[in-house]
Amino acid sequence: MNRPASPLVVFLVEDNALIRDNLIVALEELVDMRVVAWAESEESAAEWLREHPDGWQLAVIDLFLRDGSGLGVLQACRARDPRQRAVVLTNYADVDIRAQCLALGADAVFDKSTELDAFLEFCES
Repeated sequence: MNRPASPLVVFLVEDNALIRDNLIVALEELVDMRVVAWAESEESAAEWLREHPDGWQLAVIDLFLRDGSGLGVLQACRARDPRQRAVVLTNYADVDIRAQCLALGADAVFDKSTELDAFLEFCES
């Protein structure tokens, strides 16, 4: 699948401000994406997804949030359009977590500490 000419529209779910800020810079400068909104908790992420069902093309979701879990966020975006993708970016991408995320509808799961290049490549595809 080739990327569209305009920046990909991203919804970011990450509660760590430093990581979130660095991801926004990386996505917008390295991969030509536009982060349109972010959330720190499961509830605020699910609310944003309900209110903006067509307002995103890629959701980037951390698993461990300030309140709730990225697993709940995955469930909140399960009924998404086939052109919308949901990706988990976490520090805890073991075999069981990967399987659970994929079963809940994640398109891919990446480890923040070891798979950032693969994550960025996925975002470009």
